[in-house]
Amino acid sequence: MTVDQYLAYERDSDVRHELVDGYLYGMTGASDRHEEIAGNLLAALHRHLQGGDCRVYGSNLKIRVGNDFFYPDLFVRCARERGDPYFKTDPVLVVEVLSPGTQRFDRGDKRPAYQSLPTLQEYLLVSQDETRVEIHRRDGAAWTTNTLGPAADTLTLASVALDIRIADIYA
Repeated sequence: MTVDQYLAYERDSDVRHELVDGYLYGMTGASDRHEEIAGNLLAALHRHLQGGDCRVYGSNLKIRVGNDFFYPDLFVRCARERGDPYFKTDPVLVVEVLSPGTQRFDRGDKRPAYQSLPTLQEYLLVSQDETRVEIHRRDGAAWTTNTLGPAADTLTLASVALDIRIADIYA
């Protein structure tokens, strides 16, 4: 499927699809815990970013990486111009809440795809089944990874200058 075919198809579809290497992949539903965690992060980021140039978007807006399109659980973009209304190409932060059915893809193919975007500064993987947060952070040309568990108090998102309590993510 071409990019133009995908975008036209997706606008009229009742089901969301990601496009990877020209193939459509239907998006599955999420658990209540998944939605609670994503909602907590979305709310905290929205409050923190109000009044500035950065905006947080939920799971209904796509990120384009080359000719592939992904629906992250949420992402932050910092730009004055709006760009395309149906997808963005310049996130500074991407967050995926991991579920048993998606974590392999989120850690595998999606991670290097997102990390290829020059604007991306942080990629956050949040477990829904245990208190565990992985933060992949750009450090010059390389990426570093830190994992925070239940003993951690605060997650620092340098890309948006936000410190958030781990307990608040999992509240």
